[in-house]
Amino acid sequence: MAGLARFTRRALIVSARRLLRVPLPDPVAPGVPSAADRWRTPLWLLLHVALGWAGMLVSGLLLLAGLTLPGGRLGAEVGLSLFGRSVRVEGGWQSWAVGLGCLLLAATVCALVTNALRWLAPRLLGPSSAEQLALAAERERRLAERNRLAHELHDSIGHTLTATTIQAAVAGEVLSADPVAARAALRSIEESSRAALEDLDYVLGVLREGKAEAAPTRTLADLPELLDRLRHAGAVVEPELSGELAQVQGTLSRAAYRILQEGLTNALRHGAGGPIEVRVAAAPDGLELSVVNRTGAGPKRGPGQGAFPTSGHGLPGLAERVRLLHGDIEAGPQGPAHWRLAVRLPVRWSA
Repeated sequence: MAGLARFTRRALIVSARRLLRVPLPDPVAPGVPSAADRWRTPLWLLLHVALGWAGMLVSGLLLLAGLTLPGGRLGAEVGLSLFGRSVRVEGGWQSWAVGLGCLLLAATVCALVTNALRWLAPRLLGPSSAEQLALAAERERRLAERNRLAHELHDSIGHTLTATTIQAAVAGEVLSADPVAARAALRSIEESSRAALEDLDYVLGVLREGKAEAAPTRTLADLPELLDRLRHAGAVVEPELSGELAQVQGTLSRAAYRILQEGLTNALRHGAGGPIEVRVAAAPDGLELSVVNRTGAGPKRGPGQGAFPTSGHGLPGLAERVRLLHGDIEAGPQGPAHWRLAVRLPVRWSA
């Protein structure tokens, strides 16, 4: 019954890794194992001991015969009787041939026993059905966390790089003619970069499985600061805010900020200049967000600069975020010269 103990199984897994070179995961604690899973470790012990002793005895006898038969060492001889016929090997070349055969058989027996144990180890020491479910759930949780972090990086870092690229170009163009505007653009670059570094430090802390700092909590209350950074980048922003935005709950408010940030980033990247209309309306039954910008051939963003590269993950990421919040999203042309992103999210007022 020693095989039933969890520490015994863990020790057997470690020995199988080192001696048999079998990649086995560490056991997990999924709860009460089934009757079949409970006997897997004792069965491994039994088969391991039986195969090990049988292989050791057979290979040991063959090895002894292979070393003593050639040339009749120690007066050894071998006889074989089959179907009434007998063959006896006493010396000469036949003894050497039989001795070599015994050595090869000994090596073959060792290889067969080793391969049999390698085949049995994953089936008897590997994850049980309950452990496989637990491992799958853990992998799903990690994947969901990494996807969430990827969304955070895409929204925050992507917006910051887009805005700072435009701001740097503006600062370079007006540096001589309007030093005040150039300094304002440089200050905006500094503020945007500092905010992006906070997000990056948090994400890297999570990915390193260390103790990460508290997650940045930017909400709709930070929307004016976001709009100011866009204005410093030379964009014309026309906001329309209505309703009790302060009463929107924290999770929904953070998601709304990220949605608007992504929409504004896309407007900077792919828009054709002109005003960017931002609408945020909080009602008792829902939160409405929209970003409208001009499309078409836009002005150059700076000397030697072309269109911004795009990953193609922005709108799919927004759609996934909205779906998780049980909302609706629309993105597409509005008339011949505008693009509109519209999102509606259900609202629960905080107490």
